[in-house]
Amino acid sequence: MAVEEHAPARVRPYVQHLVTGPADRQAPYPPQELPADRATCDDCLRELFDPVNRRYRYAFIDCASCGPRAAIAEGLPYARARTVMRHFPMCAACAAEYDDPAGRRFHAESTACPSCGPRLRFLGVTGDQALRTAVEIVAGGGVIAVKGPGGFQLVCDAIDDGAVARFREITGRATEPLPVMVRDVTCAGALGYLTDADRRLLCDPAAPIVQVRRARHAVLSAAVCAGTAGVGLLLPGTPLHHLLLDGLRRPLVVVTADDPAGAEEAVELGVDGVLTHDRPLVGRRDDSVVRSLGARSTVIRRARGLADAPLPLPVAARLPLLALGAERGGTFTLAYGERAVLGPHLGDLTDARALEAYEAELDRLRGLHGVEPVHAAHDLDPGCLASRMASRWPSRVAVQHHHAHVAAVAAEHGLPAPFLGIAYDGLGLGDDGTFWGGELLLATYTGYQRLGRFSQAPMPGGAAAVRRPARMALGYLVGGETTDQPIPMGLAADLPGFPPVAGIRQVIARGGPVTSGAGSLFDAAAALLGLCPAAGSEGDAAERLEQAATGCPRVEPLAWRLARRDGLWVYDAVATLRDLLEARADGEPAGRIAAAFHATIAAVTVLMCERAAAEHDVTTVCLSGEVFQNRLLAADVLTRLTLAGFEPYIGERVPVGDGGVSYGQAAIAAARLATPSSPAGLTSDA
Repeated sequence: MAVEEHAPARVRPYVQHLVTGPADRQAPYPPQELPADRATCDDCLRELFDPVNRRYRYAFIDCASCGPRAAIAEGLPYARARTVMRHFPMCAACAAEYDDPAGRRFHAESTACPSCGPRLRFLGVTGDQALRTAVEIVAGGGVIAVKGPGGFQLVCDAIDDGAVARFREITGRATEPLPVMVRDVTCAGALGYLTDADRRLLCDPAAPIVQVRRARHAVLSAAVCAGTAGVGLLLPGTPLHHLLLDGLRRPLVVVTADDPAGAEEAVELGVDGVLTHDRPLVGRRDDSVVRSLGARSTVIRRARGLADAPLPLPVAARLPLLALGAERGGTFTLAYGERAVLGPHLGDLTDARALEAYEAELDRLRGLHGVEPVHAAHDLDPGCLASRMASRWPSRVAVQHHHAHVAAVAAEHGLPAPFLGIAYDGLGLGDDGTFWGGELLLATYTGYQRLGRFSQAPMPGGAAAVRRPARMALGYLVGGETTDQPIPMGLAADLPGFPPVAGIRQVIARGGPVTSGAGSLFDAAAALLGLCPAAGSEGDAAERLEQAATGCPRVEPLAWRLARRDGLWVYDAVATLRDLLEARADGEPAGRIAAAFHATIAAVTVLMCERAAAEHDVTTVCLSGEVFQNRLLAADVLTRLTLAGFEPYIGERVPVGDGGVSYGQAAIAAARLATPSSPAGLTSDA
């Protein structure tokens, strides 16, 4: 067994506009393209706050350059008669603007004004008085529900400790960070450290939530960020949000309700009122979430403003197909011809409300696009809820989870095959029956070959090891696969919040799931550094590890080993954890060790790619999996790969997490159905 031991070794232009759509507001939309919602434009904002304008303080002002589109569409081609605005006949003044080819509202399908359009309602009052009353409630520390373009949102003052505490009690969101809406980029800069890329993302027409580092002296309730060093910021995307912020003059927590389709749930939760209106809702749309990566950006959650832009398929779908995605990703993809429509993020499908929204949005988009799928693509894991849904279709294509991850990146960027794929995530069933998640693949759009992986470790208690990173850490310490000796347990003797080692040994001895997941390794490292023995939410441990490492001076990697085993390059994670514990015992700061851990994973990744390139002469690398939502790791790996002579790519319009899996499934299924036989040396998923 060959062992390599290591111890302390041109990015693509930033894509400014994440939303695709017609550049000319007077150009007709493609017949089957669902146009994306767009944030309020500067011209409409000037009218909104102009006392002499007839739409002064009208919460539904928009024009051909902005406003709801996908959020109001009931059919295609996109036209007023096939939107919910058909319920609001235009007055003479609006009709004249709608018919004027030289005007800003020429064929703007949601054109309306106070005389003929939707009206606000709050606690028995309507119009502008409803808005002013809602502002008074929030200013007094209240929590209200607001009917947004994609469903009901819960809103409170982001500075008021009592309001945020009550918000968390009402919503049941005890630990996860809450997004904050601010008036403009200047206000955003007072709450977070913004790069130029962050500012461009904030001003994008999609109005996404942008994840940034929280400013040291940010004036926010401590409960908003839940102890994390980051904050999600967004600008108002609708006139109604602009009016709320103008009236309150303070940042707001704005979160889509778990059941955003109706106000009844909000009332039952105990909010202080529901700011609603009479324009019907036709689909669920949460806010999109994005993150800058130096000169690039990546999508964490593809939803309102982004989800309806069509994506290319490397191989056209001869017959319509539906890719059902991953259980926790909560997206689907409709593919027909040369286009793929990646549906919006809808959450964890094990939640009944998310599953209901998933089914409803799927039915809606099938009807809108006039597509009835003939084939269904699904995850290789038969126990996955999305896989079980595939039984409704007689023709099914099973796709391995990590193959779908890397194929999504390749398809988005139009890359030719073959390509190397680095898939780092939590858990996904591999073709050997174990859970994968730290993978190096040589892939095409029809098959893959596994070239490398992270070492395996038992998951004591299965799902309990996901919720409690301390259990996962002991899985590595007690039973992790290693090329050397196990870790001396004396190094872990004083770890706070850890369960008894003897009990974990008994759990492991009874058997159970085994994983090579990079996400599990990040969880273990966070627990061993005392950063997160128990996770408050999914990804909590890894996020705290990244935060601890952020801002630390450049450090050398920890010790690590790369071994050749059964034809694969295997990274010995136990060797790294041993060095981590030794550094901790020597008194090294947790942040410095966390930074060294990140540098180690980046160095391992590059060396595995170098070994693969030497064997297969492939230098294109696709990075995917939710671990690459980690800005520190993703930026470091992209830089190192570029310097090593590779061409690295990461999801920029498609989420790198499970929200992008359905798109990868669609690309693979279309290619395999067109060319059923896999190239020599590559394994077909099914």
